[in-house]
Amino acid sequence: MRALETLKRNPSAALLLVQLAGFLLYPLMEGSLRGRTLFGVFGTIVLGTALVVVRRSPWLTWIGILLAMPVVFLSVASVLTGRPELLVWAAGLEAVFYFYAAGGLIAYMWQDSVATTDELFAAGATFTLLAWAFAYVFVVYQALTPGSFGGGEGAARTWVELLFLSVAVLSSVGLSDVMPVTPMARGIVMLEAFAGVMYITVVVSRLIGMTVAARKDARRE
Repeated sequence: MRALETLKRNPSAALLLVQLAGFLLYPLMEGSLRGRTLFGVFGTIVLGTALVVVRRSPWLTWIGILLAMPVVFLSVASVLTGRPELLVWAAGLEAVFYFYAAGGLIAYMWQDSVATTDELFAAGATFTLLAWAFAYVFVVYQALTPGSFGGGEGAARTWVELLFLSVAVLSSVGLSDVMPVTPMARGIVMLEAFAGVMYITVVVSRLIGMTVAARKDARRE
């Protein structure tokens, strides 16, 4: 019960935990129809949790809802009709939704000069939102230009592979074995690398500065 109360007070922590769990759950869902169904269900949970977090931000919640609803509809329609091309449209909308949610969390962290516990969790949740957003951009571009991320002409990288590439680029660790091989794919990857550096430089450093300042003030008192 105490853990549930903590997550209720800090929805950003819940979002972060759900997405970190996705790193381990997504590989288990690939490769079967049942797994793809569970993938869709888990994706809906992530969307719902992100919407709860967006409600705390100064950005408009109804815009997030308008972006999330078609994603759920297209995902369900793809499973029921057996038309995987619908997932490409869903991926495009999910990318927009996650960018919007990430922007909302950044605005939430910037709206005051005190770093709360939930805002510290929001820093990690925003990172995962950006990683998800760029991964879905990769999904869309790969559908438009097959083979754009290596693996042979016309070969499609899996969601886990593209998410792995996104996390590696955004964190600037550079450990991914998935390589962009077309000019536009490389351009998108460079944009993500720049976004990752700027996020740490501007947003995370500001939170660290506010935390240090708050501790200094507490010691003086």
